[in-house]
Amino acid sequence: MKHSIFFIVLLSICFCCTESVKTSSNQSENTSADTSENDMQTKAEFAIIIHGGAGTILKKNMTPEKELAYKAKLEEAIRVGYEILKNGGTSLDAVQKTINVMEDSPLFNAGKGAVFTNAETNELDASIMDGKTLNAGASAGTITVRNPINLARIIMDKSPHVMMAGVGADTYAKEQGLSIVEPSYFYTEHRFNALKRAMEREQIELDHDDKQAFYDPEIKDSKFGTVGCAALDKNGNLAAGTSTGGMTNKRYGRVGDAPIIGAGTYANNNSCAVSSTGWGEYFIRSMVAHDISALMQYKGLTLQEAAREVIHTKVPALGGDGGIVAVDKNGIMVAEFNTAGMYRATMNDKGELTIGIYKE
Repeated sequence: MKHSIFFIVLLSICFCCTESVKTSSNQSENTSADTSENDMQTKAEFAIIIHGGAGTILKKNMTPEKELAYKAKLEEAIRVGYEILKNGGTSLDAVQKTINVMEDSPLFNAGKGAVFTNAETNELDASIMDGKTLNAGASAGTITVRNPINLARIIMDKSPHVMMAGVGADTYAKEQGLSIVEPSYFYTEHRFNALKRAMEREQIELDHDDKQAFYDPEIKDSKFGTVGCAALDKNGNLAAGTSTGGMTNKRYGRVGDAPIIGAGTYANNNSCAVSSTGWGEYFIRSMVAHDISALMQYKGLTLQEAAREVIHTKVPALGGDGGIVAVDKNGIMVAEFNTAGMYRATMNDKGELTIGIYKE
């Protein structure tokens, strides 16, 4: 009798445990399904974000006319990429064509508006990256390529290399049929005057050994200024690109972060696409663009959390400043900077446009 009772109790316990496991399993499956559905609801069909450089950009120093000019050009540029994405085009094409608009404008330190070196020349850098394949292309120190981002794209698509520089890069661009211009095309009076002012301040530093002059906001801002774009297309592919005229009064073939994959530009479909604008030496040492992606992949941070960690903690700890624009695989967009301002704009799949200049 005792054995019979024991057997019945044992069967009851087993039955209850089985039902508990099934219930727990079903709850887990339901939670997973709910999460998946939520992800689908929050995932944007496509998205695009741009920047036109960061720095000591203060409203008190900006005329209403100049502010309107910057906003108009930012809107013109981002709408080009938006239309490409809206019509099913690739994120790579959207990034490239959007940057073209800013390269052709004298307002930005890229292409037509490139700053001058100490030798009174213009040396341009650019890079682009495909988040799907992790393929990338970059050029550095070109002097005749009208749109350096186009050269970066050609290097990525048609050459076995990632980066070309100097005379060789100019030669390859010509061979590939890209738009080639005389170096004088890049001359703009306000950039040339900026060089003269930088050279005068430098001489004052040498004559008086006054290192405090180094912290003049205009001198700091002469060290960076770029344009860039990050985008997500309808196929779920990310891309990023960056283009720059480099540093005012630079010497010795200096190259900043803009053409360095992982520093100025990075894209990975598993995380995000990033374009940087900042003091290049520090962005190279911090590998800013890749670090943001890595924090997302390896530590599970959101794009916002990763960008804040890098831009507000890691870069300043080294003494650098600047900012980034980025978009993640779900279409979440972030513009993060530790300077007084950054020219920037976003457009989502609903056609909503935002434009910013100052820290808000």
